[in-house]
Amino acid sequence: MSEPKDKQTKIEEEIEKEATQETEETVEELDEQNQAAELVKKVADLEEKVEEAENRYLRLQADFENVKKRNILDREAAIKYRSESLATDLLPALDSFEKALATSSDSEEVAALLKGMEMVHNQIINALQKEGIEPIVALGEQFDPNFHQAVIQDQDETKPSNEITAELQKGYKIKDRVIRPSMVKVNE
Repeated sequence: MSEPKDKQTKIEEEIEKEATQETEETVEELDEQNQAAELVKKVADLEEKVEEAENRYLRLQADFENVKKRNILDREAAIKYRSESLATDLLPALDSFEKALATSSDSEEVAALLKGMEMVHNQIINALQKEGIEPIVALGEQFDPNFHQAVIQDQDETKPSNEITAELQKGYKIKDRVIRPSMVKVNE
């Protein structure tokens, strides 16, 4: 009888051994699956980080391009309007010059002096025009708040409504920018 017990024990041991092996294999498979799952998660995390870095890079590149374009536009504007502050400072003197030229006299000496002043005035106007500074046309034009400043209203029935009837102070513009609007009298 001992033989069947031994056989039974051997069979039980073999079954236990096979079960242990299967368990170990299952554990190894589970470990491999866990490691694979961890690797998949790490890969997904890294892909997400790479995508974030690429997006950040693209935004920075776009910001850099915008700053570059803005700097180019600022430099172009600085070149285009470089003489605006000089013109702003000269306009009151030019107004006084034109008032002096508007005087008249019968004296030959005063007439000669006025002729010389007129030549200087023309030189100043030519120099301003070379820089793109021009007077704003007002008299007889329709009122435009972008170029004119209405200070007085007129009631002239012979002229159309909103027409400028008098220019009280000349306005000037540099290229497409108004330095000083014209002060005008406008018909109702």
